Amino acid sequence: MLRAVRHRRWLRLPAPAPSRESGCGCGRGQHSGSRGTSSYPSLFGGAVPGVLNVFDRVLKRKQKNWAAQQPEPLKYDYLKEEVGGRVADRVYDIARDFPLALDVGCGRGYIAHHLNKEVVGKFFQADIAENALKNALETEIPTVRLLADEEFLPFKENTFDLVVSSLSLHWVNDLPRAFKQIHHVLKPDGVFIGAMFGGDTLFELRCSLQLAELEREGGFSPHISPFTAVSDLGHLLGRAGFNTLTVDTDEIQVNFPGMFEVMEDLQGMGESNCSWNRKPLLHRETMLAAAAIYRGKTC
Repeated sequence: MLRAVRHRRWLRLPAPAPSRESGCGCGRGQHSGSRGTSSYPSLFGGAVPGVLNVFDRVLKRKQKNWAAQQPEPLKYDYLKEEVGGRVADRVYDIARDFPLALDVGCGRGYIAHHLNKEVVGKFFQADIAENALKNALETEIPTVRLLADEEFLPFKENTFDLVVSSLSLHWVNDLPRAFKQIHHVLKPDGVFIGAMFGGDTLFELRCSLQLAELEREGGFSPHISPFTAVSDLGHLLGRAGFNTLTVDTDEIQVNFPGMFEVMEDLQGMGESNCSWNRKPLLHRETMLAAAAIYRGKTC
């Protein structure tokens, strides 16, 4: 769990979000949260001056939209369902109710449908993917769904009693800014609970692709998006204004027959790589070599 306190503003981050992992490897999830300022420029894609632009947010929106409109989205929702349930459990751990809550990067609403209206009075669900919002899971809580970028939340200061986020913040380009946005919209006694992929998530897949490409093509490009290290979260949250922090990490092991099944599930979850410096294609021989290396690492 990650906690941060400043001027009676509590930040609680649940057991780190389980990560989408490869083969017999373990994914590491992390939590994080915080508080700050808010603006709302053009939708999803405008670069913020002075910020390292790592991810193609327009592509990520397309990936999430594609995944949300597949005939069987539940086939790939198992990890996000698990993490959403864990975040909801952390909400239940707090001995109070929350009249107004916000889910940042809600996807299909993996947190809200685990909660009830006795705990949360009204939910705002925000995401960059309209198809995810259209196909959101049912919940008994009165809900408002809107298109919004995690880095540019269109809400006034001191609006929400609770902000939650599950497996979304690892795709933002400016994580400190996102934390500040969340801090900004929270009320003075508000709570933030979040979970994100981090650390060595997809370690086996990353290593297999790099080794195969190095062997077959004489060099390698990044094929797995970078994840925030646990050791960096305290510093990032400190920059956002919090001064009392606790971070938990969980490891969830998901077994697959092989590398291609891992990649299929990642695509089905809308979690494919969207880094600007990604290599669009790999040669067939390189992919087969990577699959063989992957089997050796996970068996």
